[in-house]
Amino acid sequence: MAGKKHSSLDRVLGRLDTLDSVNLANLVQRLARERSLFEEIFNTLQEGILVIRDDGAIEYANDSAVRLVGLGGDDFAGQSLWRLVPGLRNSLGAALDDEGGAAAPVVAREFELSYPEPRVVRLYMVPFRASGHRQVRRFAVILTDVTAEKASTEERIANERTSSILLLAAGVAHELGNPLNSLTIHLQLVERKLKKLRASKDTDSLAESIAICRDEVTRLDGIISNFLEAIRPRPPDLADTDLSDVVAEVLRVQHREFADRRVAIEVESPRVPLVLADRNQIKQVVFNITKNALEAMQPGGGLKIRFRADDDSVFLLFADTGSGIKAEDLVRLFQPYYTTKPGGNGLGLMIAQRIMRDHGGQVGIESKEGVGTVVTLQFPRKDRRVRMLGA
Repeated sequence: MAGKKHSSLDRVLGRLDTLDSVNLANLVQRLARERSLFEEIFNTLQEGILVIRDDGAIEYANDSAVRLVGLGGDDFAGQSLWRLVPGLRNSLGAALDDEGGAAAPVVAREFELSYPEPRVVRLYMVPFRASGHRQVRRFAVILTDVTAEKASTEERIANERTSSILLLAAGVAHELGNPLNSLTIHLQLVERKLKKLRASKDTDSLAESIAICRDEVTRLDGIISNFLEAIRPRPPDLADTDLSDVVAEVLRVQHREFADRRVAIEVESPRVPLVLADRNQIKQVVFNITKNALEAMQPGGGLKIRFRADDDSVFLLFADTGSGIKAEDLVRLFQPYYTTKPGGNGLGLMIAQRIMRDHGGQVGIESKEGVGTVVTLQFPRKDRRVRMLGA
C-alpha cells in the first residue's frame, strides 16, 4: 500500500509530547480554526450529514440534518436518531446487527417524516472503518430531502409513459414469440394425433401435448398481466392478508426454477400478524424480488426469507447469497429506467416501490458487494398498537 502524505499538522501531532505551553496553545487555536472551517463546509451542504453510534446516539449533525429531523439545540448529548425517526431502527436491523465492522453493509432507505414537517427523505448509511473491533461502531448517515422529487415522479412517469409503453411492448412482443411458436407446434401435433386416435389409442401422448399448451397459455397470461400492471397502475384492493401465505404461493410457482439452479430456500414461518394488502399486487412484488435474487446467484446459492414484527409494522426480509450491489448502483436502484441487467428495463423496483407506497409501506435494500443482498418490505400492521412514550 502506498504511503500517505502527511500534512504539517500531522507532523506536529506526531511530536505532541515535546511541545511547550506556547506551542500547545498555538496548536489548540489552529485545530479550532480547522474544525470551524470543516463545519462551515458541511453546513453549506443541502444534504443532512450525521454521525451516529450503533445505538442511534447522535455525535454530529450539520445544519441541514438539524432542519430535516428536528434536532433541538447544538448539544446532541442524549439525542437518538431512533427516537427522532420512529420505526427507522427496526428497518435497519440487519445492517446494525451485522458485526462485520467496516465490512457491514451499505444501506439505502427512503422514509417519511411527519415532524418538523411532512417530508420524504432518502437515507444512505455507511459504516466507519474501525481500527479495532472493540471500538464503538459508528456510521455516517447522509439524508437527502426528496419530497419535491417524489411529488413530481407520477407526473414524470405520465409524461414518459408513451416511451415506456413502446419499450415494454417490444419486450412483450419478444417474450410472446417463443410460447406462441410452441403453442402452434403442439396444437398441430394434437390435430394429427386426433386423426389417428382410434387407430393408435395414443392418449398419453395427446394428454402431454395438451398439458404443454395449457402451461404456455398460463405463461402468456402472466406476461400480459405484468405488462398491463406496469403501464396501468390501479389502487390496491385492500383485504386481510397473511404474508406467509403469499410467499408460499409465489414459491410454489417458482419451485422448478429454483430447483433447476440448485438454489436452496429457507423460510421462517412464525405466526405473522395480518396486514391490509392487495394480494395480487404483493404477489407481484414478492415475485420480482425472488426472481432478482435467483438471477443474482450462482448455482448452489441460498435464499432466506424471514418475518419480523413490532408494534407498528410487519417486516418481510429476503436475504440472498448473490453477487451483491455496488455502492454507486445502490443509491440509483429506484430511479426509473436505471438497470444493471443486460436487457432490463429498470422499472421492476420502481413498480415494487410504488405498490409498497400505495400500501403505506416501504422497500429497503442493503447489500455487500460479493456477499449478498437483503431486501426488506415494511408493511403497517392492521392491528397497530399504541406505544406509550417513555419519560
